[in-house]
Amino acid sequence: QLQLAESGGGLVQPGGSLRPSCAASISAFSMYARGWYRHAPGKQRELVAAITSGGSTNFADSVEGRFRISRDNAKNTVYLQMNSLKPEDTAVYYCRATMGPWSYWGQGTQVTVSS
Repeated sequence: QLQLAESGGGLVQPGGSLRPSCAASISAFSMYARGWYRHAPGKQRELVAAITSGGSTNFADSVEGRFRISRDNAKNTVYLQMNSLKPEDTAVYYCRATMGPWSYWGQGTQVTVSS
C-alpha cells in the first residue's frame, strides 16, 4: 500500500521560501497523479498544485507564479517550492496521490508565515 510522508514545513517570515517534500513508500509513485493541498483554520481544504504522471502541472490562482511543483522519480518524492510566502499561505499542507479509484494522503506538514 502506498504511504506518503511530508516534511519540510516550518515557520518563515513573509517573503521567505520553503520547500516541503513528500516521499512515497513505493517506486510506482511516479505512476500516480500527485498534488499538494492545504487546509487553513476556518477554511476549506484547497488544491494548491498538482503534477500528473506525464509531468503536466497546474496551480491555484493564489499561488501561480510563486509556487512550483516538481518530482524526483528516482527518489519517489515530489516537492513544493514555495517562494514569496504570505501570511495567508499559513496552513497544514498535505500531499495526495491518486490513480483511478485509489487516493492516498500524507499526514500533513505545518507551514506558518509570520513575522
